[in-house]
Amino acid sequence: MNTFACIDIGGTAIKYGILNENGSVVQKNETETQAYKGGEALAEKVEDLVRQMIEQDENIAGIAISTAGVVDSEKGCIIHASDAIPNYIGINYKERLEKKFARPTEVENDVNCAGLAEAQNGKGKDAASMLMLTIGTGIGGCFIEEGNLLHGNCFSACEVGYMPINGIPFQDIGATSALVNNVAKKKNEPLSLWNGKKIFACADQGDQDCIQAIKNMCDVLGQGMALISFVLNPEVIVLGGGIMAQGEKMRQDLEDAFAAHTIPLIAKNTRIEFAQHANDAGMKGALANFLKKHPQSNE
Repeated sequence: MNTFACIDIGGTAIKYGILNENGSVVQKNETETQAYKGGEALAEKVEDLVRQMIEQDENIAGIAISTAGVVDSEKGCIIHASDAIPNYIGINYKERLEKKFARPTEVENDVNCAGLAEAQNGKGKDAASMLMLTIGTGIGGCFIEEGNLLHGNCFSACEVGYMPINGIPFQDIGATSALVNNVAKKKNEPLSLWNGKKIFACADQGDQDCIQAIKNMCDVLGQGMALISFVLNPEVIVLGGGIMAQGEKMRQDLEDAFAAHTIPLIAKNTRIEFAQHANDAGMKGALANFLKKHPQSNE
């Protein structure tokens, strides 16, 4: 059975491991991204991780990368990125890894990879079309129909975090960071004292500020999901990101907000689910992307 070196590059951590062609994790590990060192240092770190995995398993048949940033998935190159990773634009993982390790390499955006994992073997498995939103520091999105990612003209389809809601970017008012900011401001306390987990714990204890902040977040997410659904009309919307571990506590508010901002036909025919895959989603989605482009590797 073939194995693959899979790497999920996030803003704070890199998850990497060896997966087999069935998507099972043979081994995995994690290291700090050290994004402040910039794109070239990060690319060199990725090279070193791939080298380590190939030394452990000479039969690795390919390299699959999931990364933050807008990715030209045909060239395997970063074409847009935030300042969180300085000088990341222009880094071409496909070119440099194929040259160095003589193994086929595929690169895809991290949210797209998370979506592929859910579509292949998660909450979107039986759906003809799926919208995935990841809620964290920002909001990312992807749309998959009949197993195919919607990339758009310049690989920027579903960059929904920038979508304005009442003139404000969706992620600035709907992301976990916005929830934390709102509670800290309401309490007149330092931001460092609050996080999503604490907010939900306090809400469970009856803290009205936290309860209201969560309701407000759900309303914004409902608006965003409704706006996107008017355009894409997905069968299922899958919500991911760390805070969605609390998803079932939010379900009713999310469904109510979604229904309030869309038409009954869409509300009735759109399911809202919470991501099944967590820490391994990026690696598994990166592998799914690789195998779609290299089906012979799965034979």
